Amino acid sequence: MSYIDNNKAAWEEAFEHKHEGWGEDNYKILQTETLPFFCDDMVKELQAMDFKGKSIAQFCCNNGRELLSLMQLGAKTGTGFDIAENIIGQAKDTARMADIKNCCFVSCSILDIDEQYHNCFDFILFTIGAITWFEDLQPLFQKVSDCLKPGGTLLIHDFHPIMNMLPMPGEPEFDENHLNRIVYSYFRSEPWIENEGMGYMSKQYPSKTFTSFSHTMSGIINAISRSQMRIVSLKEYDYDVGLSEVYDKKGFPLSYILTAEKMQP
Repeated sequence: MSYIDNNKAAWEEAFEHKHEGWGEDNYKILQTETLPFFCDDMVKELQAMDFKGKSIAQFCCNNGRELLSLMQLGAKTGTGFDIAENIIGQAKDTARMADIKNCCFVSCSILDIDEQYHNCFDFILFTIGAITWFEDLQPLFQKVSDCLKPGGTLLIHDFHPIMNMLPMPGEPEFDENHLNRIVYSYFRSEPWIENEGMGYMSKQYPSKTFTSFSHTMSGIINAISRSQMRIVSLKEYDYDVGLSEVYDKKGFPLSYILTAEKMQP
């Protein structure tokens, strides 16, 4: 069994252990708020784009809340892909209860997205923590390129690779009195192994194995560039987007927004 298959099992187990009510009120939020589930800088980035009449997708869409939020900007169709079948089930329920009819969800490994979706989308989105689940970014971004129309846009909003160098609160290496302390190598090649559930979604429990990977910024950029796409913009920010606020505004690049465009043939 591959690490991808193991991650699928671990994510589906985490959803079975989810916090009471987790994600169940997303449909209400979508009906009352504008672009919920995105930080302010991401909202500005998205609002500056023209989604009217476009076909958009989110790879590793989790429970669909971000893609469904993005549909508020006038996209013609939306498609979310994620490996966990039960989490995709919640995405479908949210779309139904929010009465968003032009957005669908597909459960599959991102690397196995069917060829029917090739050359199909004007815009593809990855959000926080998504690309860390892939050991090799080249086939991942090649799949993105395959699914984008020529001239289509890739947007990634994520933790900065520098975050992988910093110990998080709760880890033995963390010292709140020395927040400039680097613990892990930027060039770490061994995977991260976790067996305590998925904190933001579930309680802590002895879980099936989650396997994730560090990537350097050059590794991300080069994999995109080798996949018939060109980098349009890279913006870095000095605040974290989900793990901890302890390093915010202390001089570290902690998050980023990258946009790329599929080149014309």
